[in-house]
Amino acid sequence: MSETKAYAAKSAATPLEPWSLERRDTKPHDVAIDILYCGVCHSDLHTARNEWGGTVYPVVPGHEIVGRVTKVGDHVKKYKVGDVVGVGCMVDSCRECDSCKEGLEQYCSGGMVGTYNGQERDGSGVTYGGYSKHIIVTEDFVLKVSEKLPLEGVAPLLCAGITTYSPLRHWKVGKGDKVGILGLGGLGHMGVKLAVSFGAEVTMLSHSPSKEVDAKRLGAHKFLLTSDKEQVKKVSNYFDFILDTVSAPHDYNIYLNMLNTNGVMVCVGAPSEPAHLPAFNLIMQRRSLAGSLIGGIPETQEMLDYCAEHNITSDVEVINIKDINESYERMLKGDVRYRFVIDMATL
Repeated sequence: MSETKAYAAKSAATPLEPWSLERRDTKPHDVAIDILYCGVCHSDLHTARNEWGGTVYPVVPGHEIVGRVTKVGDHVKKYKVGDVVGVGCMVDSCRECDSCKEGLEQYCSGGMVGTYNGQERDGSGVTYGGYSKHIIVTEDFVLKVSEKLPLEGVAPLLCAGITTYSPLRHWKVGKGDKVGILGLGGLGHMGVKLAVSFGAEVTMLSHSPSKEVDAKRLGAHKFLLTSDKEQVKKVSNYFDFILDTVSAPHDYNIYLNMLNTNGVMVCVGAPSEPAHLPAFNLIMQRRSLAGSLIGGIPETQEMLDYCAEHNITSDVEVINIKDINESYERMLKGDVRYRFVIDMATL
C-alpha cells in the first residue's frame, strides 16, 4: 500500500479538503499512473454533495484523468513506464456478461466499477478518483493518449468527449443530418465540435443569447434561442437528431416537437427530477426519446484516436486544486468555458 495525497469531500455539506488515501500495491495486470491533469465533471459535484444518493464518504471525485505511467505489473503488455495514458469513468467490470463481451462495459449487467465511489470487485473497498497524485488501474481499463494534443484539453475527453461521441456514432449521425445540441456547457461544446466534424448541420439550442457567439466559434452553423417562442415554432418537425446535454430539470416536450418523423432525442444529462412526457409527443411522428451513458473501452479509445487525428480537444480553464470548491460554485452558475481541469502539480 502507498499513501497518496488527494482532495476529498467528507460529507455532503462540507467543502472538499486535503486528505490522504491508501492506494493498493501494483498487481500483475495493473498500471500505476502519476496524474498530470484531471477534469472537473458535473457528476463530481453531484456525487460530492450526494445529490444522486449513495455517496460513500470520504469521496475523492475525478474521472477525466490523464497521466504518465510510472510502473507496470509483470503481466502488462500494452503499456510501459513513461507512456501517457488516460482513465475515464470506470476502472473495472464483470468482463463476462454480453455487454462486456461486446465492449460495452458501461452497461455491464454485473455493474461497472466507477472510477470513484465504486465498489472494487474483489470486495477490497471503495474506489477513489483523480483528484489525487496517483492512481492504480487494471490494464484493460487504461487508454492510450496521443501527445500531439495539449494534455489539459484531452482530459475532459475521457467523460465529456465520449459521452457525446458515443450517441452520435451509435445513431450514425453524419452528412445531411440536421442536428440540435441542447445546452452549451462541458458536454454541449463537445457535442457541437464532434457533430460538425462528422458532417452534420448543427444548431445550438440555448436559452441564453450570450451563447451564440461561442456556439458559432465552436463550429455551429445555426443558433436557436429556446426562450423565443417564434424561433421555436419555426423548427417544428425540423431535426433528425437532438443531443440533450442539460442536467437541470427542463421540459423535454418542447424539444421532442422539434424532431422530424423518426427523429431521435438522446439524453446524456441527468436531471434530478423525473420528466413529464405525454405519449402523443412520441406517437404522432414516430419519435424516439433515448439515453446514453459514456462509452465502452474500445469506443473510448476510438474517440481518443479520432480526436487526435482531427485536432479536437475540450476548451478548458486550468485551475489550482485549492480552488476546487470555488470552481464548483462557478460551475453551478455556468461560469466556465467549458471545462475546469485541475493541474495536479498544484497538489
